[in-house]
Amino acid sequence: MLRIVIALCLSIVATTARAELDIQQVTSPGGINAWVVEEPAIPFVALEIRIQGGGTLDLPGKRGATNLMAALLEEGSGDMTAQEFQATLEDLAASFTFRAYDDSMSISARFLTENKEEVIALLRQALVSPRFDQDALDRVRAQVISGINSDAKSPNAIASSTFYANAFGDHPYGSSADGTVDSVTALTRDDMFEAHRNALVLDRLYVSVVGDTTAETVGAMLDDLLGDLPAEGPPLPDDVAFGLDGGITVVDFETPQSVAFFGQAGLKRDDKDFFAAFVLNHILGAGGFESRLMTEVREKRGLTYGIRTSLVPKYHAEMILGSVASSNQTIAEAIEVTRNEWERMARDGVTPEELAVAKTYLTGEYPLRFDGNADIASIMAGMQMIGLTPDYVVDRNNFVEAVTLEDVNRVAAELLQPEALHFVVVGQPEGLETTQ
Repeated sequence: MLRIVIALCLSIVATTARAELDIQQVTSPGGINAWVVEEPAIPFVALEIRIQGGGTLDLPGKRGATNLMAALLEEGSGDMTAQEFQATLEDLAASFTFRAYDDSMSISARFLTENKEEVIALLRQALVSPRFDQDALDRVRAQVISGINSDAKSPNAIASSTFYANAFGDHPYGSSADGTVDSVTALTRDDMFEAHRNALVLDRLYVSVVGDTTAETVGAMLDDLLGDLPAEGPPLPDDVAFGLDGGITVVDFETPQSVAFFGQAGLKRDDKDFFAAFVLNHILGAGGFESRLMTEVREKRGLTYGIRTSLVPKYHAEMILGSVASSNQTIAEAIEVTRNEWERMARDGVTPEELAVAKTYLTGEYPLRFDGNADIASIMAGMQMIGLTPDYVVDRNNFVEAVTLEDVNRVAAELLQPEALHFVVVGQPEGLETTQ
């Protein structure tokens, strides 16, 4: 068992508090690894499980199967119907959350220490012995299809789905993990059991436990909870290149306001320049009212209520993405200003003042994320999934502080490619047409 004690220094309104995050790395007798933080002050435990794969594991013609399967895990298991399962969960004052994402599944449990054994037994039952009863399948399927139909009427959802479809084609990233109305309608109980076998596996599993527990007892708990899952899952999909050239795609949609979803290729999370790009992106479009794009597009010209960019280093592709909404009459100008600012930052870089402000914000807000057992558990599981070590928690701000003006401006010149930006515009924009 490896123990790492990490001190987080929090500075809020000139007062300083010191919190210690004692991360212990535990391996169960059955070989399941976990990160554990003991916090006995409150009789409450947060358990977070992540499993790599998620919607990318959907089989051909079965798009949406993993998402639907995850939604059904709390709809009855073992000898309990959906109603009996929910009643038992409520009696235990516990909560479970099961979600499927593009690249992962997440399983969250929150419970009182006094009910730990009963809660873990109920969660094990949900993970190992799901029922996938037909009535529950039909009911949850209808909910999923309702969401798909709602997205089909949402300009934001249409813009992002069109962007991903054009960028990634037949790769799983090219379609929504929710599936389509046709694909979800065709899914059967057998498909749910197959998706379950493929998605819930031990060889891609990451666990964190935070709260009123001990590292000594976590190992046995995890073997009881997860030990009967399959050892291995099917292969993950291959990496895929970002497949959009610069330009504009217009999707006609009757609305007074157009929505633009835009982006270009990015860089991997483990790239040596990631932190320079992280700081750069904050200055460009992720820093709220401090960002260049918000200043130029909203504050100076009043073209939008908001514009934002993000680094998106997915497991099999990397992007820089952004979105902006403006009236049909002004969206063309908003896009022009965005592209011009992309070009100006690539050419001229950022100022020392912008860099200092960004560092102050990014280092100041980071400790505030560790606000409660559930947040800490989620952060630790996410860290494990991307290959970070426990000492990253204390080193992270040092990585930000180490970014120099030369680093940021070099990365801006290398990474930002205004001619490669592609905008998908949903609406009836004046002065814009599809360019390819």
